[in-house]
Amino acid sequence: MDIRNQLDDPLPADSLLLATNNIGKRRELFRLLEKHPLNIVTPEKLNLNLTVSENGSSYAENAFLKAHAFAKAGDCLAIADDSGIEVKALGDRPGLYSARYGSNDLDDLGRVELMLEEMKNVPKGKRLARYVAAVILVWPSARYRLFEASWEGSIGYECRGTGGFGYDPIFVTSDGRTSAELTTKEKDLVSHRGKAVRESLKWLLA
Repeated sequence: MDIRNQLDDPLPADSLLLATNNIGKRRELFRLLEKHPLNIVTPEKLNLNLTVSENGSSYAENAFLKAHAFAKAGDCLAIADDSGIEVKALGDRPGLYSARYGSNDLDDLGRVELMLEEMKNVPKGKRLARYVAAVILVWPSARYRLFEASWEGSIGYECRGTGGFGYDPIFVTSDGRTSAELTTKEKDLVSHRGKAVRESLKWLLA
C-alpha cells in the first residue's frame, strides 16, 4: 500500500472522505452527498495515493478495507462502496469480480462486450440481473456502519445510452430503459448505490 499524507491543517469535524480511486464512483458519490451539510473531501485534496487490495470475501468486506485505509490515512471519517452486478444466467457472476471480469486489462466497454457475448444465446425471460452495493462509513478507529441495497433489472442485447459507467449501457431497468439512458436524477433515485448512500446519510445526520 502506497500512502502519501501531507496534511498541513486538521480537517473540520464534519469532513467525509470519498474512499475510492474510481472516477465514475467518485462522481456519483459526490453528486449524492453534495447537497448535505458535510465537508466532502477527495483523496487529491489530502494528497493521498492509496492502492488497497480488495481481497475480501464479500462486498461489505471490500468496502471496509477501502474505507478504513483511507480513514486512517486522512485521519477522518471515510465513505466507500463496493458493488457489482450479479447475472442469474451466469450463476450470479461476475459479482465481487465485476471490475475485473474477464481480465484486469479490459476497460468498461470490454467487460460489457464480454458479457453480451456470454449472454448471446440466453432468451429474454432468462436475462435477470441485479446491481448490489455495500456502502460503509468507517472511522480511523475502525468503527463502522454498513448499509446495503440492490437494484433489480435484466441484461439487454446491445449497448444503449451514454450516461453512467460500468455495465450501465446493458443494464435494463423496470421501465425498459438502460441505466445509461436515465438522467442522473432518475438513476440516483432508484439505483443500488443511491439507495444505500441515502440510508447512510439518514443515519449519519440523524
